[in-house]
Amino acid sequence: MSQDTVAAKRYARALFEVAAQQQKGLEVEEELRAIVSAIEGDADTQKFISTPNIPRSVKMDVLTKALAGKISKPVLNTIELLLEKGRTDLFAELLNSYVKIQGASLGMADATVYSTYPLSDREKEQVASEFGQMVQQKIRVTNVVDETLLGGLKVVIGDKLYDGSLAGKLDRLEKSFNRQA
Repeated sequence: MSQDTVAAKRYARALFEVAAQQQKGLEVEEELRAIVSAIEGDADTQKFISTPNIPRSVKMDVLTKALAGKISKPVLNTIELLLEKGRTDLFAELLNSYVKIQGASLGMADATVYSTYPLSDREKEQVASEFGQMVQQKIRVTNVVDETLLGGLKVVIGDKLYDGSLAGKLDRLEKSFNRQA
């Protein structure tokens, strides 16, 4: 586990504890998602945040003014702390860690489902139901279209991969033939 991951987990744990006390765990998660999406989706914002020649105080002032009133105080404080410490590279990892902590507290797990086409809501519910029974948790599904799959699904829950893709099945079939030969 990298030092960045460990640091992000610490920040996420602290933010979660504050959010849980205020009973705003899911709201904080959505705010973090919006911030990470906005930063990762805009090259100019990324450049502004990561440019070392711009003083941290200027970055903090701009972000504080841009985010004030739009996000909760705990999230704003966390963003300011990361800026102050020069750890803006942790935003995405902070979100990932927070989501895991939040999910664990609610008995939920996030599943990334890779398919060749966008899944309908009904299909997502079916995947959530089947894998929820398998891992004995409530599953939140994020669908990622991967056109390189020949068919079927790949499901990632935590650090486990459930490969039901056609390519995966063919690969396993080939390995079984090689073992028998």
